[in-house]
Amino acid sequence: MSAVNFVSGAVRIVVPASSANLGPGFDSMGLALAVHDELIAMVTSDIGIKVDVEGEGAESVSTDESNLVVRAMNRGFESMNAEPAGFILKCRNAIPHGRGLGSSASAVIGGLAMARSLVEGGEDLLPDEKILNIALEFENHPDNLSAALYGGFNVAWLYSADTAGAVQPLVHPDVVPIVLIPPHELATTKARGVLPQQVDRSAACHNLSRTGLLVYAMSHDPKLLFEATSDQLHQDARAHVYPETTTIISQLRAKNIAAMASGAGPAVLLLVDRNDVHELEKALSVVPTDWTRIAVPIDFDGVRVLPLPV
Repeated sequence: MSAVNFVSGAVRIVVPASSANLGPGFDSMGLALAVHDELIAMVTSDIGIKVDVEGEGAESVSTDESNLVVRAMNRGFESMNAEPAGFILKCRNAIPHGRGLGSSASAVIGGLAMARSLVEGGEDLLPDEKILNIALEFENHPDNLSAALYGGFNVAWLYSADTAGAVQPLVHPDVVPIVLIPPHELATTKARGVLPQQVDRSAACHNLSRTGLLVYAMSHDPKLLFEATSDQLHQDARAHVYPETTTIISQLRAKNIAAMASGAGPAVLLLVDRNDVHELEKALSVVPTDWTRIAVPIDFDGVRVLPLPV
């Protein structure tokens, strides 16, 4: 017997994509982007689950208990001592999978937030801080998770393996993210698997200084974004697993454009000053024609409940 009551009817949630690392901020910085997965769910009295997936990943995403959103929902219900007989879930996915745009983090945060929204008093039983910590059971780095949860520009850290914190520094209105998305995927596990266990002190010092500078550049002076996004910690080590990405980043940075791998790649993120956007078109000629180029607004709201469509 459930220890809580469930809301009647369906709930609709949207959760943003995200780009992590932002160059030097490995596993500690994330930016929420206004590309959204949409979840609609309803608790039922019938035993079992029914899952329908549209859009990105529709051909490959599981529709049973192994579905990542379902797993996150079940973990959220468990944390609230809630035991629904079953539920119906519809996923309308717009976040590309396997590109470094936080699709798995969005699934986890979306699932946990959905479980919370389906329980009466869920905001008290499962506050944001608890959602972030439970989400670490699915991903052990909080950069994408915090961005999907809170929105905006996030600096996130681990107190311990199962406890994280995050803050959202202000973002200068002239910062414009542009995402270059390839047609092919890259498994995050593969991209993380090639990273060395130790790094040179000079590389660590380089990234420490640029990470601090990045917070200032994002908040106060977008003209410094090029230098602030310089990395010596992880992208060179991954160069051979996404050679096309590496080439594009190198060619754009040679033109003083703040280009970097988006998360584990292979997508490329550009952070540019709004006043310089008109000068980008010629530089972007180096991007292959089968890549998608989009200017994506920053999502400052994070995961949220929206009214059901009429």
